[in-house]
Amino acid sequence: MASILLIEDNPDNRELTELILTEAGHTVATAKDGIHGLYLAARDQPDVILMDLALPKLDGWAATQRLKAYPATRHIPVIAFTAHVIEEDLERARAAGCVAVVAKPFDIDLLLGEIAAAEG
Repeated sequence: MASILLIEDNPDNRELTELILTEAGHTVATAKDGIHGLYLAARDQPDVILMDLALPKLDGWAATQRLKAYPATRHIPVIAFTAHVIEEDLERARAAGCVAVVAKPFDIDLLLGEIAAAEG
């Protein structure tokens, strides 16, 4: 199973998603803003990052761009995990370096399938 970094500012979404992922056998670390997420990504080197896009301190688009620009983290697949599902936001997520998008509210099987696909 994968080690996952969940970067999500909403405490209810963070807690629920962490519970679902751990029940599925994954190891989960969490961050509640983009800055802390960058730190944990560099330190922990997770297999996959689930990135909310509307984050405090540093939004998910900018955080993903920084992850992809930094040699130590550019290899980590980032999945946008967001309620921002208008086409412009999705294009920005892909342009930033996200390999997939999972819309919230999310389908559990879809989320787990995207994680499996991202980790290869």
